[in-house]
Amino acid sequence: MNPKSLKIILPVAVIAISAFGFYAINAFAKRTIEEVAVDTKPTVNIEMAETEDYQIVITAYGAVEPIEITPLAAQVSGEVVAWNPVFLDGGRIQRGELLFSIEKDAYLAAYLQAEANVNSAEANLIEQQALAEVAADEARRNPGKKYTDLFLRKPQLLSAQAGVKSAQAALKIAKRDLDNCEVYAPFDALVVDRNIGVGQYLTVGSQVAKLYNIERAKIVLPIPGFDSAFMPDEVAGLTAEIEQQHVLGVTRQGVLMHDLGIIDEATRMSHLMVEVDDPYGFDTNLPALKFGSYVKVSFAGKTLANVYRLPQELVNNRTVWVVNEASELEPRQVEVIREEGGYFLIRSGLENSDRIVTTLPEYPQPGMAVKVVKTAEDDQVSSTNSGNDQYVAGGSHVGF
Repeated sequence: MNPKSLKIILPVAVIAISAFGFYAINAFAKRTIEEVAVDTKPTVNIEMAETEDYQIVITAYGAVEPIEITPLAAQVSGEVVAWNPVFLDGGRIQRGELLFSIEKDAYLAAYLQAEANVNSAEANLIEQQALAEVAADEARRNPGKKYTDLFLRKPQLLSAQAGVKSAQAALKIAKRDLDNCEVYAPFDALVVDRNIGVGQYLTVGSQVAKLYNIERAKIVLPIPGFDSAFMPDEVAGLTAEIEQQHVLGVTRQGVLMHDLGIIDEATRMSHLMVEVDDPYGFDTNLPALKFGSYVKVSFAGKTLANVYRLPQELVNNRTVWVVNEASELEPRQVEVIREEGGYFLIRSGLENSDRIVTTLPEYPQPGMAVKVVKTAEDDQVSSTNSGNDQYVAGGSHVGF
């Protein structure tokens, strides 16, 4: 080919190649734009709705209180001669442990005197019984003669018997007073306030200390009206979980005893009483629940049949979003019957195997087409859905 022809052909070829390349690039770009337009539907994650039987947990708060408070008082008068070194404010005393002693010489003398009076009265009774037997024998030997009760010594015998009983009663009182010279703890106790010292003279009824029973404690729980509907039919004997929330944390178990039977006029709340054995761990070495501690108490309520349990973030204004058969967003109005532990319990508005949206688009609208990331279970239920859906193995149910 001559040079003149090449000068003509080459420019034409370059122009033709450039035009073809421009056309090809433009066609590919249009195709790419069209493909991207097909994939602009928002992607959502779903979980399958499924009912369950769910046992309500009732939670309430209250203060730990002693079940028994005893103002300890002297029952006899006298001088304090000794007291237990543990008998101090904050001291913990075991049941039957000696607390303090009162000088007992006068009471010991009174006891011995009463004991002697009993012996004297019994001796007199024996003498009167013997004399009565003599009189009765004489009356038997002279049946035709009339004898009075005084001759038969009946009043003397009754008087002697009464004398014995009176002396025995005085002996019991003297023994009680003697025993009361030593004062013992009536139960495992926490000493809250002590006012006693050696040499102090006590009169009958003098309050010397205040004791809190630490064998058991009580917690009075206010139950609001919205929890009352979920209370079990019988609360007595139910186990309660008691938690004191602080850095170390204390968890103990108690027992529900009974409903106090009244509704507070100011708060309209009913009240339950919970008892805790050995709150200070005196015998069991369990963590102490000190009196005055504010604790959380949880116990089992009623079991609700066929409810849905959804995380609260999935329910907005009692509305739950689901994906319908056409892979479109659909709002469902639901009936929320209880909020518990970050979840809503729902009675109606959903059906089993509804596909609940767990990740909504930014501006969800009814009828909005979405691309669904399915659970494995949903894959089996809706295998006839649009081929645009993506399948991801492994999923879970809402409501567990």
